[in-house]
Amino acid sequence: VKRQNQNSSENNLLNRRLKLDYEEITPCLKEVTLVWEKMLNAPGRSKTKIDMEIIHSAVGRGVPRHHRGEIWKFLAEQYYLKHQFPSKQQPKDTPYKELLKQLTSQQHAILIDLGRTFPTHPYFSAQLGAGQLSLYNILKAYSLLDQEVGYCQGLSFVAGVLLLHMSEEDAFKMLKFLMFDMGLRKQYRPDMTILQIQMYQLSRLLHDYHRDLYDHLEEHEIGPSLYAAPWFLTMFASQFPLGFVARVFDMLFLQGAEVIFKVALSLLGSHKPLILQHENLETIVDFIKSTLPNLGLVQMEKTINQVFEMDIAKQLQAYEVEYHVLQDELTDSSLNDNQRMDKLEKANSSLRKQNFDLLEQLQVANGKIQNLEATVELLLNNECKMKQSILTLEMERKALLQRVEDLRTQPSSSGGKPLLTRQESMDAD
Repeated sequence: VKRQNQNSSENNLLNRRLKLDYEEITPCLKEVTLVWEKMLNAPGRSKTKIDMEIIHSAVGRGVPRHHRGEIWKFLAEQYYLKHQFPSKQQPKDTPYKELLKQLTSQQHAILIDLGRTFPTHPYFSAQLGAGQLSLYNILKAYSLLDQEVGYCQGLSFVAGVLLLHMSEEDAFKMLKFLMFDMGLRKQYRPDMTILQIQMYQLSRLLHDYHRDLYDHLEEHEIGPSLYAAPWFLTMFASQFPLGFVARVFDMLFLQGAEVIFKVALSLLGSHKPLILQHENLETIVDFIKSTLPNLGLVQMEKTINQVFEMDIAKQLQAYEVEYHVLQDELTDSSLNDNQRMDKLEKANSSLRKQNFDLLEQLQVANGKIQNLEATVELLLNNECKMKQSILTLEMERKALLQRVEDLRTQPSSSGGKPLLTRQESMDAD
């Protein structure tokens, strides 16, 4: 048994070394590792909120590779502590082991993608080896848990990155967290509408931040969907070095889906001079897809550092609204007069109904306000009466205190003669 345990722990260690076989782009200093270890080993960690600035600073300074999986779980714990009410769409809480007992209709699609996921990484390279089997389990379980999304190309890379840093079941839990709480799920829905919106948002960001690059790409009719769709669907994992992808995930656990835009914008912006040198569609797209991901660690670290300084939340919201307005206008322009009239009448009818509903709500609210005003008036009257009563009682109290004082001083006011005792009074009678 002892030898079996020894073999098992040796296998785990080998597995762990095999999994973490990648080059880090932000080497973690010993003092930063100590900061992380202090947070990870704090008693009552899962119930203690930590100041976001401290966490943000620690992630910015680097995440030690051998603690990375634990740190991602810690960041998820912190998210739940700060967001007591989970997002509206939460999956059923079916245990992982129960999901593994079921069959999935997505089996064929998942099996095809296993061999394409990190094909050169030693943990995943063996056909149906330990890495591929664990990855299959996670993707199968997720397809059963979230039947609307099921399995979508790209998910195998997200699950794969998680699996390289933690156990199979923990990787499944963290995949759920990224999908439902960090907002990744919407881009994997079958209609892919959100991915189209994301491509539009990225294009608008390029227009605002790097106008010369935007114009150059537009001139050659290169939209973000030609190069950036895999970035969004795999969190950069299908094309970029694992050390870079791990840093993207560090920020993803900290800031959510917005990070993908920041990284994409920073990558394109920091390589702008090189992209502008290319003068036709094929070479530009080839450079962005093939050369850019392999430009070296220094450039990658620069990109990551820029991401920490960026704030694009408001622009992303504005561009999403803009996209929907443009889509409505396109839909309108394709309608004939009768259809447009019908649409306007329906909109008008809907607005009228909303108007009536709002009027009803207003009347109810006004009624409540009148009731509250009457209650307040009554309370004010009562308060006034009570103040009057208190005043009267104060005056009575003063009078009584005065009377007590008078009675105390009465013996000395009878010329020094003591009052007759009851016995003497009877004798005198």
